[in-house]
Amino acid sequence: MFVEKRSSWIATVALGGTALPHIWTRTLTVTAISVAVTVAYREVPALHYSITTTPFVLIGLPLGIFLGFRNNTAYDRFWEGRKLWGSLVNTARSLTRQILTLIEPQPEAEEKAPEAIRAHETAMVHMLIAYVHSLRHHLRGSNPFSTLERVLPVQEAALFRGESNVPIAILQRIADLMVEARRKHWIHPLHVPVVEQSLTALTDIQGGCERIKSTPIPYSYTVLMHRIVAVYCGLLPFGLDETIGWATPVVVLFVSYALFGLDAIGDEIEQPFGLDPNDLPLSTISRAIEANLRARLGEEPPPLFEPRDGVLP
Repeated sequence: MFVEKRSSWIATVALGGTALPHIWTRTLTVTAISVAVTVAYREVPALHYSITTTPFVLIGLPLGIFLGFRNNTAYDRFWEGRKLWGSLVNTARSLTRQILTLIEPQPEAEEKAPEAIRAHETAMVHMLIAYVHSLRHHLRGSNPFSTLERVLPVQEAALFRGESNVPIAILQRIADLMVEARRKHWIHPLHVPVVEQSLTALTDIQGGCERIKSTPIPYSYTVLMHRIVAVYCGLLPFGLDETIGWATPVVVLFVSYALFGLDAIGDEIEQPFGLDPNDLPLSTISRAIEANLRARLGEEPPPLFEPRDGVLP
């Protein structure tokens, strides 16, 4: 996520933003076309043909509305993803608190050694940390096992190799550890549904994230927007030259930058779980959750990520 804030309005206008690297080639191409059209109108009168500004006025309004609708839809996906990961933060903290406070030897427990119970709690919390990291890798399509082997014992991490959905398998493992605690009478039966509710909340959060990832904005709508914007900007010089003359390339430059920029922003935030500068900082959030949970265990928390070139990973 891009988090850098410029110190002044001028610095923000001149240096801010991340859309330009994606659109500068198409913007310069359209501007070059407008320069060629403007020169041709002056040098070759026989080629002079104007389509007037009327078609661009008629198309411009609905084009702006459709671009706005698409960007609003893309931002809704981005914001829903952020809310889901905010819920993940809260649920992970709550589940950790439940594990550390509700697991305690009951009167009928045979094994009441504090060390054994503490080891069980630690194993569950570490598994929860592994779940958060594996969900990040799952949404980004990357391999989670280097991270899992850092968080879990090697033999535990190996249990999840071959799983098509590693986060769900880890949730099942947490549930199995809870069942083990119940069978050993380390947790009161009335407290088991409380923990199960938190596990269900994690499942719901993951399902919401998977829904966003697997259901993009309809491809035909995206293609239509790209085509209309390209044709609109490409033909714009033919409608402006008769009215503004040599100023045509300048106007086309600014109009094409605006339209191509809006189009690119929608593409960039449509899938919020990727690695683009404006995507969600899943690595940063995952590391923060791990730091919070390890602190509850009394362990040394890992260092939090700092922005690099104004971008949080």
